[in-house]
Parts: sequence; C-alpha cells; structure tokens
Amino acid sequence: MTKKQKVLKIIEILENRYPELGKCLTQDEAWQLVVSVRLAAQCTDARVDIVTKDLFAKYPSPRALADAPVSDIEEMVRPCGLGRTKARDISLAMKIIADNDNVVPDTMEELLKIPGVGRKSANLILGDIYGKPAIVTDTHCIRICNRLGLVDTDVPQKVEMELWKIVPPEKGNDLCHRFVLYGRDICTARSPKCKECPLMDLCKAKVNL
Repeated sequence: MTKKQKVLKIIEILENRYPELGKCLTQDEAWQLVVSVRLAAQCTDARVDIVTKDLFAKYPSPRALADAPVSDIEEMVRPCGLGRTKARDISLAMKIIADNDNVVPDTMEELLKIPGVGRKSANLILGDIYGKPAIVTDTHCIRICNRLGLVDTDVPQKVEMELWKIVPPEKGNDLCHRFVLYGRDICTARSPKCKECPLMDLCKAKVNL
C-alpha cells in the first residue's frame, strides 16, 4: 500500500468516526482566531477559551485591541503564559488588521507578515476561515503521522510539505481537525489506546500493545 492509498483509507476511517467537526468561525471573526492562536502557544485550549472570553468582551474589535495599552492586554493574557510577548504581538497584529478594514489576509504570504502568525496558524486561518486547502501541523498531527508511517520527521514544516504530497488538498484541513479529535480520544501522547484504535491495521508504531 502506498502512502497515498494509506492516507485515503485513514481519511475514510476518521470521517466515519468523527463525522461532525463543529461550526467554523466566519470571516468577520477571523481576527479573534488570530488572537486565539497566538495565545495557544504553550497553553491549553481550555485556558485560551477562558482568557479570550473576557478579552473579547472588553475589546470587541481589532481597533479596540489595537488602541488598548499593551500593559492592559498583558495583564489579561498573563494566565496563558509569555504574557509580555503575546500582548505585544496581539497589539501589533490588531493594528495591521484594523488598518486593513478589519480584514484578515487570505494568503499564506500576507498572513506570515502578521506578528505572531506562523505557518501552523496561517494554515488554520486559511482552512477554517476561507475554506482553502490547508494542513495544520500541530502536535497531534505530527505525532499521529509519524506513528502511522506517513512521515518520518518531527519538524512541523517538513511534516506539512510531506503531507501536501499525499493528502488530497480538499481533505487536508478536515483531516488535521480529525487528527486532533483522534489524538485526544485514542492516539494520546503518553498512553495511546492501541487495542481500541480503528487505525491499528494501518499503524506502523503500535506503541501500546
């Protein structure tokens, strides 16, 4: 079985197991995703959700955040860690977006010019907001793709480039979202539930048998 054939089977199995991915953000909310992905670095999604709820209530637009004192932003985002750096990046990013009529760019090239936005974040925005082909190489994606034998590297950009070669472009974004669900549910980092895994026949690692 080639890697292209394997990934198609993986996609089929995970689509059956996780048919619903939830509602994506709209373009008008794209700026909120920019903030959230910056806060998510070295922080849990649950904590980011708590922090952003208060942050967006106090500063409900890119311009409001852009005009806010960086020290105020830092105080609010401190629970996410790296408060000073994240606050600075958020402030600069919101100035760029506010000056662009609140529109978040829809190309990789332009997104990477926004402070705090790397390839992983840019792909998430392109896929979730604009419905464009995207591959988000988060920790779940990297771990699972190595265990399944789809890639043989832990370098995020190299994983992304390898997956572009074998994953149908229109399937990439949803597959990465399903990797997150599967990574939390079955293929966890420390104690994968291999005996319950629907992908066991396709797995190279078989970590916990």
